[in-house]
Amino acid sequence: MDTLQKAVDFCIRHQTTLSFSIVSLLTAASERVFSYVVFKCPCNSENLVYGYSFLLAPAFVLLLLGYMMNARTWRLFTGMCSPEKHPQYCSWRTWAHFCQLFVPMTAKASVAPLTWIAVALLGANFYECAASGSNMTAQLFCKNKGNYSQEQLYKMPCDEELAAAMSSVCLSFHAQSQIIGWFLIAGIMAVALISTCVTHCISPVSYLQFKFWKIYSRKEHELFETKAKERATKLAERNTNCFFEATDPGPFPTPSNEDWQKVSVSYTFNSQSQYYSVLHKYVNTNRGNDAEFQEEGQDLNVIELVDEAQPSVSGL
Repeated sequence: MDTLQKAVDFCIRHQTTLSFSIVSLLTAASERVFSYVVFKCPCNSENLVYGYSFLLAPAFVLLLLGYMMNARTWRLFTGMCSPEKHPQYCSWRTWAHFCQLFVPMTAKASVAPLTWIAVALLGANFYECAASGSNMTAQLFCKNKGNYSQEQLYKMPCDEELAAAMSSVCLSFHAQSQIIGWFLIAGIMAVALISTCVTHCISPVSYLQFKFWKIYSRKEHELFETKAKERATKLAERNTNCFFEATDPGPFPTPSNEDWQKVSVSYTFNSQSQYYSVLHKYVNTNRGNDAEFQEEGQDLNVIELVDEAQPSVSGL
């Protein structure tokens, strides 16, 4: 039991890393299946469109799925265009805040599509087919432009002997693809490392406070989900019983629409107040009626890292 508990605790602490790893592995496996089972280069003038379709179209679909599966996407967009809230979304500060929140959302959603492109480039099947359909691509990597024809380029992905013969004057499309793939992976890792370092360097809280914040965020999310299920179940039971028993319902206090709106916004950290979530701030500001609740924090970076641990619709 101790070993199992340690394993569960490890998964909880590193759930973001594990989830990204699982997504990357599944994406890589899917790309290999498409490459060897589905993909068949036509070896004609359609090479360019066909190859890039397999390289980029699935990546775009995965990006859209990444947005759809992120709870923060729907917290940002839900009710955004309603007539009641339209005036408050016209300020430049609100849109600047929206863009700051949209960037980390895009970074998370890009894990799967970038994995697809990187693995596809290392495998080289898609790029090799697409590059053979473009005379411009061949000219960039060939020493002598007169040693090949466009028809020969079309047939290179399907003719290993032709590809080997032309490799003496041209860097092979397979090698081109792998070079681009490794540069893409190196660039992604460099950007990820630099952005993480910068985020931690400008963090308004210390390392131990940040760990406390992550623990609090996770626990608040768990308790909110539990309490929401309990209250929703009791309300459903009351309404169902009243219907079948033909009785009038008793009082059942629930948060108002205004209260739900207040705790559903994205929270920004303010080092002067030190609230750890929008729910924490709501409770300590007279249910969001104090002027302090309307103040927006300036330090957005820390809350992005905390949200990675436990995104939810409760404003964590």
